[in-house]
Amino acid sequence: MPTSQKYEQVEEIKERLSRCTIAVAIGYQGLSASVVTDLRRRLREQGVEYKVVKNTLALRAARELGREEISSVLKGPTAMAFGYGDVVGVAKAITTYVSSSRIPLVIHGAIMGSTILTAEQVGSLALLPPREELVARLI
Repeated sequence: MPTSQKYEQVEEIKERLSRCTIAVAIGYQGLSASVVTDLRRRLREQGVEYKVVKNTLALRAARELGREEISSVLKGPTAMAFGYGDVVGVAKAITTYVSSSRIPLVIHGAIMGSTILTAEQVGSLALLPPREELVARLI
């Protein structure tokens, strides 16, 4: 039976999905609370929100927004990193944390607009220079 708390969580996820430029699905299984707190703090410094979500609630929120394709990145215990600015910065923040901390963090994929990205594509996105540098190169 749905509770008011679940409705609130669906609305919160829906609001974040509608505002974000990219949402990266991360598997957090096996991480200690201190590691998750450190990850959350480092991502917040980059303007990225990290939220552990229930897959069924995230799927319901995505369905209400017409983004059912998100189901392909929701695998197992999932946390979402919501980025609201430069998509490269979000991918870079997550991959930098993984490589610097050597924590076995699993990236399941991402949703960018209506496009689904694989974990490999998120890694490739992280290798790109920031948007400002690309614009400067173009000019």
